[in-house]
Amino acid sequence: MPGTLLVRGARQLITLRGSAEPRRGAALKELSIIRDGALLIEDGRIVQVGLSRRVEILARMLRPQEIDATGRVVMPGFVDCHTHLVCGVPGMDAYEERIAAAEPTHKTAASVQALGSCSGHRLESRARQFVNGMIRHGTTTLEAKSGYGFDARSELKILRVQAKLNGMPLDIASTLLTPYRIPAEYASDAAGYYSWMCAELLPAIRRREFARFAGLRCGESAFDMAQSRRYLETARALGFQLKVHAGQHAASDAVRLAVEVGAASVDRLQDAGPADLDLLARSNTMAVLLPGNTFQGGSGGCAHARQLIDGGAAVALGTNFNPGASSTYSMPAIIALACANVGMSPAEAICAATFNAACAIGSGAVAGSLEVGKPADLIVLNASDYREIPYHFGVNLVNRTVKRGVTIYQEGRVALR
Repeated sequence: MPGTLLVRGARQLITLRGSAEPRRGAALKELSIIRDGALLIEDGRIVQVGLSRRVEILARMLRPQEIDATGRVVMPGFVDCHTHLVCGVPGMDAYEERIAAAEPTHKTAASVQALGSCSGHRLESRARQFVNGMIRHGTTTLEAKSGYGFDARSELKILRVQAKLNGMPLDIASTLLTPYRIPAEYASDAAGYYSWMCAELLPAIRRREFARFAGLRCGESAFDMAQSRRYLETARALGFQLKVHAGQHAASDAVRLAVEVGAASVDRLQDAGPADLDLLARSNTMAVLLPGNTFQGGSGGCAHARQLIDGGAAVALGTNFNPGASSTYSMPAIIALACANVGMSPAEAICAATFNAACAIGSGAVAGSLEVGKPADLIVLNASDYREIPYHFGVNLVNRTVKRGVTIYQEGRVALR
């Protein structure tokens, strides 16, 4: 059970405090760093943030447990705002074909078939392994999508597993995502499939509270633009928050649709013209970038972050962890790719992977920053400067992960002979 905890002596305490809205433009670089910083935590929530000497004086009478972060970076836990946590077994043959092909290919059939034949218990066991890996890499909150089921039974199975894993120990915001294709039973009845989704599946998911978001693959699903709009409006009327997935098509249709229906985010942007930048800059819809896609064998591009940021759009980062396009669940790796390949500075990438990512999944009030009153979700790094995260590409610098004031991962010792 969480009691009183003091985290003290941080060389850099990255708080990201100071704004309730997603960071844009120059504000995306404002990490609100406290040198020699400390946190006082009671019952899983932060009660004091400041210089170590001041917070230690306040903590003296409480006799808290202590985490000595001397010389280290302490920062909010990462928020991964785009994953497919519950998914089929990755196809190694398809992976090898994809990286060898002149043109990217997308073979999801094997993963979909594997998911359909797996029991819920086996999917849960596999997903728990992924969650454990995410924790070791500093993720404390995530979003997880369905969309690999291709039929009602499989979609419900995915969402049921994610609901079961929520809070054990990570917070998981689920999204019901439209599949790539019409299920076999509706192969000759696209209109009937659309009606069934709106009249039966959406209300059933809402009643069970299996998903916070309803997401739509713009241009990749069975719906035309008019149906896509009505689908999202139906979901919103039922109480879902909305997400739009830009997919492999031009950004304009997805951006316009996302902004017009008030979607929380438009994900997987590959390009963005001046009109798209203007729409995003004047809206509350965030651009979620997935730089892991391009790295993983050229499977889908990624919009250039510099244009989005300079144009005034709010930008977040996610892994898109799934068996096809992006196989990493490491947010530090995504930060490194964002700096190397899509034009972000280390400070911008860290903000986009924490506070802005939390805002993209409706969790900005409870995740993504270290502020009085918020749950104590934080990580301690084997680093003295936050810029070491992208600098040490592929290196896991996480020394400790804390969720609601409780250590859920601590780096072990290397066995020496």
